[in-house]
Order: sequence, then C-alpha cells, then structure tokens
Amino acid sequence: MKEPVFERNKHVYHNETFVELVKDAVRFFNGTPVHTLPPPESFQGTGVYALYYIGNNSLYGTYSGLNRLDYRNPIYVGKAVPEGWRQSRISDAEDSNSRELYTRLREHSRSIKAPGDLDAKDFMCRFVIFEKDGSDMIGSIEATLIKINVPLWNSAVDGFGNHDPGSGRYEQAKSDWDVIHVGRPWAQKCKGVPTDKKVILGNIKTHEAAIK
Repeated sequence: MKEPVFERNKHVYHNETFVELVKDAVRFFNGTPVHTLPPPESFQGTGVYALYYIGNNSLYGTYSGLNRLDYRNPIYVGKAVPEGWRQSRISDAEDSNSRELYTRLREHSRSIKAPGDLDAKDFMCRFVIFEKDGSDMIGSIEATLIKINVPLWNSAVDGFGNHDPGSGRYEQAKSDWDVIHVGRPWAQKCKGVPTDKKVILGNIKTHEAAIK
C-alpha cells in the first residue's frame, strides 16, 4: 500500500462540544460548596478538588488576602481516581463505592499538620464528584483548573501531593514542599540533593507577585 503524503491538518482533532463541556464542568466546580479540610463527613466518590489557604502564615499571605471574601484562588488542585483507573480495570460498582476523594482530602490534612507551621483549619476545599462515564473527565478537568489558576503548590512549589515512595526508593531528593515544610516522616528519609530553600522562597515571592 502506497504511503500517503503527510498532511498535519488531517491529524488535528477539535470538538467544540467537548470544549464547552469542559467549560461547563469548570463553572459547576466554581459554584460548589466550600468545606473544611477534610470535609465534615466521609462520602463516596472520585473526582477533582482544590484547596484554598485562608490563614496567617506570612509565606502565603497573598493567597489568604485573595480568598478573604471569596474562594477563587486555590493554592493546590488535584484529582482522586479509583484504584485501577489508569489500567482501566475498574467497574461501575467499584467506581461508585470508592471513597478515594474523601481519603485524598484527609491525607492532605495530615500532610499539612505534620510540619507544625501550618494548620489544617486554615485550609478550605471544594470538589466535584464524577461518576461512571463522567470519571473519564477527571484528568481533563484537573488539567484545565491548573492551567486557569496556576496554583502555587502545583507550579512554583512541587511535592505537596507526593506519597511515601516506599522502601528502596529513598535515593530521590526531598520535594520543594518538604524543604520548606519539614515534618512528613517519610520525606526525611530521602537522600538526594534538594532545591536550596532560598531558591524555593524566591520562587514563591515571584509567583505571588504575579497573581496579585
């Protein structure tokens, strides 16, 4: 069979319906109720979430000020997917019975409490639950929210959402987040050379100046 002439435009996919669907999901997300971290009750579901800082830590004073009247500037955006999601090994029943979203928010609360210089009470969260076929949108909505908001802990300071890498994987460096917020026990086992704290603090100042 003769190889066709390469034409880039024949490989470009665009669907305005999908674009509008993502916009609608983002609008819905921004209108959902805001709760404490973690939320007051356990619940079933997977989806996308955002954390908002409202405390007095001078490091994040810009975020606290921006969120004083309305929660519009998340410091972190993340997703929670059911086990087996990446390998497409989940059923609708497993998806609906998962408590991964609540569990993830609870884990973040523990991470925030570990260093001692942050308080989970100074964080609020909002989230959207995606069920059944809707769970296919989780990655797209998370990416869109990060692109729109450029949250500090997704961009200038990496590592907040990291898990314990496990035995045999501690040769890596501590994340930027663990350099400035020392306390997560597993992070102290990391032996690699981390980013200098002064550099990280400088990145935070630059980032916050850009969002004011």
